[in-house]
Amino acid sequence: MNHVQVWDNCLQTIKKSINAQTYKTWFDPIKPIKLENNSLTIQVPNTFYYEWLEENFVGLLKKTIRQELGDEGKLEYQVLLDDHKQVSHQIKGGSRNRSFYSTDHIRNPFVIPGIKKIRVDPQLNPNYVFDNFIEGDCNKLARSAGKAIAKDPGGTAFNPLVIYGDVGLGKTHLVHAIGNEIKNSFPKKNTLYISTERFTNQIIESIKKNSVNELVNFYQNIDVLIVDDIQFLSNKKKTQEIFFNIFNHLHQIGKQIILTSDRAPKSLEGIQDRLISRFKWGLSADLQAPDFETRMAILSSKMDAEGVEKIENSVIEFISYNVKDNVRELEGVLVSLIAQSSLNDKHIDIDLARHVVQSFVSGVSKEITIDNIKQLVSEYLKIPVDKIQGKTRKREVVMARQLSMYLAKHHTKSSLKAIGKNFGNRDHSTVIYSCKTVEDLIDTDPLIKDTLQELEKQVRMSLSGIHA
Repeated sequence: MNHVQVWDNCLQTIKKSINAQTYKTWFDPIKPIKLENNSLTIQVPNTFYYEWLEENFVGLLKKTIRQELGDEGKLEYQVLLDDHKQVSHQIKGGSRNRSFYSTDHIRNPFVIPGIKKIRVDPQLNPNYVFDNFIEGDCNKLARSAGKAIAKDPGGTAFNPLVIYGDVGLGKTHLVHAIGNEIKNSFPKKNTLYISTERFTNQIIESIKKNSVNELVNFYQNIDVLIVDDIQFLSNKKKTQEIFFNIFNHLHQIGKQIILTSDRAPKSLEGIQDRLISRFKWGLSADLQAPDFETRMAILSSKMDAEGVEKIENSVIEFISYNVKDNVRELEGVLVSLIAQSSLNDKHIDIDLARHVVQSFVSGVSKEITIDNIKQLVSEYLKIPVDKIQGKTRKREVVMARQLSMYLAKHHTKSSLKAIGKNFGNRDHSTVIYSCKTVEDLIDTDPLIKDTLQELEKQVRMSLSGIHA
């Protein structure tokens, strides 16, 4: 008998032991190559096939070879690699000599030559570090966990670390910061950042080239794996299956896994329960929208990084009050503001800031009005508007009226005459007196000073239609 006949006979026995789909998947692609010295050589598409056959069908293969070639019969594999080289492995009829696939042949999906200890480009952005990731109540847990991991990757309880939150809150920045610190502290560790989209594309390409196992082998050599936007695994069954195997292998041997998502693991849809369960093994930490103080600190840090000269605090406060939910937009406003100022040779002030912010945030008012100010003072001091603009001389009402006039003079384009008219047809001299009184009290009365500062903030907030 020749090699084709021997393999055909083996297949007849195999067909009786497995279902049709399994046979089609794992045995149809195999090609008989030669029969020499009681040894049948078959070619398999890649090492994934070889290892799967060894792990799942070695007993069946030994049985069929023994039937066809006797107890001394041997089955030899030729594994076809991407570069069409072949690696041979043998299974003897009586006993199995198992040879593992050499890491010399691992194909690096990032186009770096494979060597026994793979060295890879970590794909990290060097600009994303802990020093420029501003800590606040909104991110304290995630940042602290990241710092702990950076000191002992794979050695903390935070494995995996899942960082989740809305777009633009700094998830990608934080995981890059963790990766960069690990790379600097542990240069011999293979750290890799990859987006889920790119990982999926690699899997698709490896399936087309029959090199899935080479891809899996590559990822199993990573010490710190950072995968961004795992929500995009949704409904990708094959990608999830491969990622599950990679995750299990890395976790079992103590390697660090860091993931990001736009929602908590329990809220992910279209992802297998076994994966969701593993995502919950470590720590899930959310990033929330930064509070006002954190937004101010982020802008200040960004200005330092960009080498920007001091911008008036009122402008920074205005931006911070208006851009609330997205750190990326917050930084984008600052960059646009600097560009507008430089290109148009304009001083950075509230008017320019308002113009820039309007392109990022809807609902920003073009200007503040006297009525806006009266309403703000009324709400803050809990004094009705009709009393503020009326004739009552009660001390607290007079103070509210004078503060309102002061704010109207400094934050609207109205004349002194127009301001006086809006406060019960008072004379412009009354407005001048009120403003002078407030200025004097700022220097002598801490309570009035604090009240005015808070009202100043309220005025800037009102430019976006917000009320504290």
